[in-house]
Amino acid sequence: MSRPAILTVVITYNGMKWLDACLGSLRCSIMPTDVFVVDNCSTDGTPEYVRAHFPEVVLVQSDGNLGFGRANNVGLKYALEHGYDYVYLLNQDAWVMPDTLGRLMEAMASQPEYGVLSPVQMVAAMDKPDAGFAEKCLKFPVDAYQDGHIYEVSFVMAAHWMISRECIEAVGGFSPVFYHYGEDDNYLDRVRFKGFKVGFVAGVHAVHDREERTLTKAFRMRRKYIMALARVSDPSNHLWLRLIYQPVEMLMWSLRWFSADVLGYIPKLIACYPDLIRRRRESFNRRAFL
Repeated sequence: MSRPAILTVVITYNGMKWLDACLGSLRCSIMPTDVFVVDNCSTDGTPEYVRAHFPEVVLVQSDGNLGFGRANNVGLKYALEHGYDYVYLLNQDAWVMPDTLGRLMEAMASQPEYGVLSPVQMVAAMDKPDAGFAEKCLKFPVDAYQDGHIYEVSFVMAAHWMISRECIEAVGGFSPVFYHYGEDDNYLDRVRFKGFKVGFVAGVHAVHDREERTLTKAFRMRRKYIMALARVSDPSNHLWLRLIYQPVEMLMWSLRWFSADVLGYIPKLIACYPDLIRRRRESFNRRAFL
């Protein structure tokens, strides 16, 4: 019997500073993986560096910036067409430990009801969990969790996702509604809608190197708009009630945060309704968006 095949998909955009750590870590993986890189029209020499220093990588150069979701869809479609059993989505600013892929694959094979699994995402120094991961996934200190046990969560960032082929067959790819941010929220909503679980495996670690990144208030307010798109797009929500309620919720957010920015996004949200409804219907299909 042949071993399960893993395709790791990495989306690059001016990511030179992380390439050696990211792609180099995959060379050191105990569980072998093929690597598929989609470059979103970098201008810093990223594709040339990949081609010269990582010749084993399948490299696709986009003519423009496809965004995170659409670029990953290129890799997901390639994985289905070439018979891979698992896909590992890996951010360019992230890297794995030698045992990360193998332990995640074993966990997913033992509990196939999980369609998406993540390692514990750590900062670069490996001395604490990534702040976003801790906020969304950890109720207790990280060492309080049983090593090797899968813990179900409602959300985990797509910097590190292992997805089973069965899940991809059912759910498909990322919705084109989301260019950058929000696509992982929507995908996980659809994963659960299709009957799969989402979780992380305690004791399995990987790095997401973003500790020094700061978010402006304007960006955080834009995230409220993106969250509104995700809630309308969630196939588990009652569509017509959500269409009515979502502008009201955004109004409440604008008052809570004293933000005219959020208020200004309400007409934009309503203008998106026809496309949101169409894409939401498409998301019910198998292999949607691929």
